[in-house]
Amino acid sequence: VQVVESGGGVVQPGGSLRLSCVVSGSTSGSTFSNYVMSWHRQAPGKVRERVAFIGRNGANILYEGSVKGRFTISRDDDLNRVYLEMDGLKVEDTAVYYCKAEEFIDGVMISYWGQGTQVTVSS
Repeated sequence: VQVVESGGGVVQPGGSLRLSCVVSGSTSGSTFSNYVMSWHRQAPGKVRERVAFIGRNGANILYEGSVKGRFTISRDDDLNRVYLEMDGLKVEDTAVYYCKAEEFIDGVMISYWGQGTQVTVSS
């Protein structure tokens, strides 16, 4: 399974970015719609944290507190993609953003990570 993020960049405080993540391949015969998807970020010197989660069929959407109301996660199962719309960006949102796909195989949760995309918020 390959997970590839795109859309990162440099933006001024208050600006917006839209991250995209495409998932391809399968080790279990699963399709994208079977995966639960999430976005995570890791700032220098900090632990990686989950910022948004979306379940199968777009159900059960969750956000980390500091991004609630500013970030929006969505998915397009026809395109095998998940998105993270980030508005009102703050300097503290600067981090590498990672996409994660997860599925259950024989009762075990298997995770697939992308390589990350850098988001820098700076004036």
